[in-house]
Amino acid sequence: MPDVRIPEAAQLRSWLHGAARRDANAFRQLYDAASPRLYGFALRILGKRELAEEALQDAFIAIWNNAASYRDDLAAPMTWMTTIVRNKALDVLQRCGGEAEIDADPFDRAIMDALRDPGATPIDQLALGREAQALAYCMAALEGLHRQVVGLAFFHDLSHSEVAQRMALPIGTVKTWIRRSLDKLRTCLAKGGHP
Repeated sequence: MPDVRIPEAAQLRSWLHGAARRDANAFRQLYDAASPRLYGFALRILGKRELAEEALQDAFIAIWNNAASYRDDLAAPMTWMTTIVRNKALDVLQRCGGEAEIDADPFDRAIMDALRDPGATPIDQLALGREAQALAYCMAALEGLHRQVVGLAFFHDLSHSEVAQRMALPIGTVKTWIRRSLDKLRTCLAKGGHP
């Protein structure tokens, strides 16, 4: 599969803002630019083309519906969209009764690049890259539903009650899972995010 070039974050951000204004052309350009990489990411999680296509379709529906809630001060466009794809892929896996077999480095190079500050020095970039990889490893080590709850709360900036409603779980369960998951993440990160 040839290397898929992702446009600059500023261009993706512009298309996302266009989608938030219900500009179908901007959304089409966003889809054309980002879908090959996001499909590859879904395929790595799900392992089957038809399931990856389903997750990608669900993700782009969510991207269209939630483009207005995208905040560029919280995440780069590819990071935000990849989180949505990942959550949709895990939803598909859950519906199929499977469990995610995600490798220890679930974020591909484009996602790692999106996490970096363009003004950071090479030393800063190296440190951030290691921290992001450690976080990715530790997130992948969480149980599937717990990972989804944490992802919705922190990557999508949803309140506990919004997470509970979206996942059809009691709010007490959501709070408990988030607290336990954060404890596990803290422990994992203290060990450097290594197995």
